Amino acid sequence: MELLKSLSITIVSAAFMVLTTATQAKSVTLTYERSIGSPGFENGNLFLPQGIDVQQQTGNVFISDSANNRVSVFDQNGNFVKTIGSLGSGDGQFYQTADLAFDKLTGNLYVGDVYNSEMDVFDANGKYLKSFGKFGPQTDRPFFGPGGIAFDASGNLYVNDYTADTIQVFDRDGNVIRTIGSSGTASGQFLGPSGLSISEKSGNIYVTDFLNNRIQVLNSQGEPILVFGELGSEPGQFNSPVAIEVDDQENIYVGDALNNRVQVFDKNGNYLTSFGTAVPNANPEPLQPGQPQPEPGQFNWAVGAHYDNDKLYVSDFYNSRVQVLNISQQVPEPTSLLGLALVGIGAVSVKLKRERPTQSQER
Repeated sequence: MELLKSLSITIVSAAFMVLTTATQAKSVTLTYERSIGSPGFENGNLFLPQGIDVQQQTGNVFISDSANNRVSVFDQNGNFVKTIGSLGSGDGQFYQTADLAFDKLTGNLYVGDVYNSEMDVFDANGKYLKSFGKFGPQTDRPFFGPGGIAFDASGNLYVNDYTADTIQVFDRDGNVIRTIGSSGTASGQFLGPSGLSISEKSGNIYVTDFLNNRIQVLNSQGEPILVFGELGSEPGQFNSPVAIEVDDQENIYVGDALNNRVQVFDKNGNYLTSFGTAVPNANPEPLQPGQPQPEPGQFNWAVGAHYDNDKLYVSDFYNSRVQVLNISQQVPEPTSLLGLALVGIGAVSVKLKRERPTQSQER
């Protein structure tokens, strides 16, 4: 009887494992929908855009318009709505904007302010509220100051400190409540942490480790649980990854800046697909106002990303535009899943029959 009990558990467990694998097996396809913005300095233009977020109440797209020292706001159709901020060091002013994000619990907007080395906070209408924080020194690295930012489920703010090689965690009052990571190449260490995203599903923290050319995934306590990637241009390799975002299924989208593409991975770091090519003969220099825009899907540094309702917004840095991509995900039909599960049960059953002793062996 004990033998039969253990056999039945093995069969059910095997079927569950096959079914689980099948439900995770999916394909992700990215297709170009449209672009927002064009190079320039007037309202409705962008110049070297970085962070992106979508305001839940209005659906408006907020873009860190870094070289224009402001946040530019567009509606879902790409029509200009307004700007927030201006050049300076006073209240509500910026000296090069970096990443930005909305606190979903309050509706407030948080913006990384590079040369002022602080986080600036605005209400949902763009009214300045306060500033806080201090970030690593300016160096000869490609970036410095506050990098990627994201909120956890409790409303704590996580900010990559690019030159200090850490993640600072702030409470709602702007106090540092802990620091994650240190400088280095080991798991849990960083060299230029740039992009940052936190899964609403698991609380896991996703970081682009820029100078190490890899992605690190930490649990909600800040402990490393997954590291993947290396320098290169093949699928699954990176050359200066900057942006990172996760969707509802914890698929991972990476702005692979110098490879001029977006790469997509499942939650275990397995490569799924990529989108984008380099602008032919492009130099890392800003496209100037009036110059023809490159073709859709061509990038000159993909440095910002935001996922919202099966769309991925990608900052096309030197082309001074945001490309909006549609995301299509496919999973096997339920009948296929059941079939795979039954195949799994059958395979285990055959194995068990082969291993069952004969009557003469039992005696």
